[in-house]
Amino acid sequence: MKKIYTAYFFMLLSVNFCFSQQDPITSNYMFNTLTFNPGYAGTSGMICATALNRQQWVGFKGSPSTTIFNISAPVTPFKINSGVGLMVANDNVGFDKDINLNLIYSFIADLGQGKLGIGVSAGMYNMTLDPEWVIPNGDIFTPPSGDPLIPESKESAVTFDAGFGLYYTTDKYYAGLSVTHINQPKIKFTKGVTYLSRHYYITAGYILQLPNPSLELLPSLYALSDGKAIQFSATSLLRYNKKAWGGVSYRPGDALVGIVGIELFNGIRVGYAYDFPISDIRKSTSGSHEFMVNYCFSLSMGKSPMRYKSIRFL
Repeated sequence: MKKIYTAYFFMLLSVNFCFSQQDPITSNYMFNTLTFNPGYAGTSGMICATALNRQQWVGFKGSPSTTIFNISAPVTPFKINSGVGLMVANDNVGFDKDINLNLIYSFIADLGQGKLGIGVSAGMYNMTLDPEWVIPNGDIFTPPSGDPLIPESKESAVTFDAGFGLYYTTDKYYAGLSVTHINQPKIKFTKGVTYLSRHYYITAGYILQLPNPSLELLPSLYALSDGKAIQFSATSLLRYNKKAWGGVSYRPGDALVGIVGIELFNGIRVGYAYDFPISDIRKSTSGSHEFMVNYCFSLSMGKSPMRYKSIRFL
């Protein structure tokens, strides 16, 4: 029928039907918790900011490109332990360009040996469709204007978006449950309506002290589902002197990931992840690249305290 950048992405845009738009996945999810779990805000006891850029399936035309920024801080309004945050995500896939902006609040309670964050997020989701049509020669092909379900030119729509999350953390382990797009936002276009389906997240991790006091093993799990499909990551990182880390992550049926990172002298942490695809798409791409910058600090100290321990380095 019609040919667009790649027929693969056309499947995402059958408006008038409810479809599952996959939230962007990141390999450095241990630094990106606030993006998908508002319960994380303030649980580290520090002001933490993270910027992340992911170029997925490099060389594949119309491939996903994601940029994320989030920041959170502990607050005590009316002597209530809480956390606040901001998350901004820009996600481009083919001719679909989305911007998600959320304000975040979490209530933090002491529970056992750690802290439990109960968080909500609320904001806006902007979806923009900017198609570029290529119609093959021949009478059997229908131009875009002849199809009642798909956009003919650039369109943009904004809707309310909300999420909810639980996050529990101690000095040795953490676990989280969360839901994004909990209200299943409805997006209206001139030729129909589409919906963002709920996305469910589970995360967990642990710090294992090795016989060498300078070395720690950091295993973690991450799972994401839209109710129809599941993406799962298992990661094992080795951290040296709480300053440098490296390891591997595996997403079944998708990619094998190498992760490295280091904390600079001023407390800024930088990280890089390379995804080597193991699916058939490897024939059309050289892989995926992800860059991360993170900085945490306490206002009372003015810098990131070296004594702070966290399985997520935050």
